Amino acid sequence: MSVSATYTVTGMTCGHCVSSVTEELTELDGVTDVSVQLDTGAVTVTSTRALDLAEVDAAVTEAGYALAS
Repeated sequence: MSVSATYTVTGMTCGHCVSSVTEELTELDGVTDVSVQLDTGAVTVTSTRALDLAEVDAAVTEAGYALAS
C-alpha cells in the first residue's frame, strides 16, 4: 500500500533548501519518495504508511523550515 500526502513548506528558496527538506523527510520510517515544487513550496511525500503530521513537522523543522499552517 502506498500513501501520498502534500504539505506546504515555507522558507525554501533554492536547490539546497529542496535537498535539505528531501533528506530529512526521506529519513522518516516508511517514506519511499519525496517530491518538492520549489516555486509553490508544495512537498508531496509518498510512504508505506500514513505519516503523523507531528513527525512530518519535526523533519521539516530539523531541515530549517516550517510547515504552513
